[in-house]
Amino acid sequence: MNKECVFCHPEIEPDQQIILENASCIFLQLQSATKQGLPLQGAGVIVPKQHRETIFDVSEKEWQDTFQLLKEVKAWIDAKYQPDGYNVGWNCGSVAGQHVLHAHLHVLPRYQYEQMAGKGIRYLFKNQ
Repeated sequence: MNKECVFCHPEIEPDQQIILENASCIFLQLQSATKQGLPLQGAGVIVPKQHRETIFDVSEKEWQDTFQLLKEVKAWIDAKYQPDGYNVGWNCGSVAGQHVLHAHLHVLPRYQYEQMAGKGIRYLFKNQ
């Protein structure tokens, strides 16, 4: 465990809350991101319980548990927030935008009313 990792030491980020979990992974949300009307309402991350720097470092069991938890997270978010779509993805390494060096799968519900609705994760590449 990394002593400065917000996922290994949740007390570093008291705004985060475990919403769902399974044998090797947890789904965390920042409580400030769950308020009505926010563009990322319902967003969170799926994180292996053991410290793994990137998705390339997780075990096969953690990978399977991540996928299983993703399906449960989607059902939970669908019931609670009724999003119109999702972006799901990993940032691996600081040059790719990973700011917390503990593997985490972003689960981002998307809504029709957002300014960037319909743009997708490759939007910047498509418009160059």
